[in-house]
Amino acid sequence: MTSFIGIDHGEARIGVAVSDKALLTARELLIIQRKSKREDFAKLNQIAAEQEATAFIVGLPSNFDTPEGVEYTQADKVRTWVERFSETTSLPIVLWDEQLTTVDAQDMARRMKRPPRAHVDDLAARVMLQSYLDALRDGLAEPPPKAPSAGEA
Repeated sequence: MTSFIGIDHGEARIGVAVSDKALLTARELLIIQRKSKREDFAKLNQIAAEQEATAFIVGLPSNFDTPEGVEYTQADKVRTWVERFSETTSLPIVLWDEQLTTVDAQDMARRMKRPPRAHVDDLAARVMLQSYLDALRDGLAEPPPKAPSAGEA
């Protein structure tokens, strides 16, 4: 049995969610206030170790709503961040479409009666991770590659 960590990457905050050990459901875990890449990466790796996770699932924004003339999209920023993060972790990282997760997270926050201006990054991570788990169970997503064992690296 294992679990996955879901990440909603943002400029100011990182939303974090975790799956159950059976990989059926996701729940919100916490919101990390961004500090430095080094501190953020260390915190994410610490969370993964505490949760006995075997992979990170990172939300990738769609580019269809990018204004004309913008050359470096939010998706590009996430890909660059993931590339740097991958240098600090032995766990596989899967990019997964996060289209409309913030809207779904805001709806969820209202139903949970969170304050109107509360951040929903953790809920967005939960929605995105649940989407991945559902697709994985339905055969519509590939499982993360296995992390190398200590002797294989």
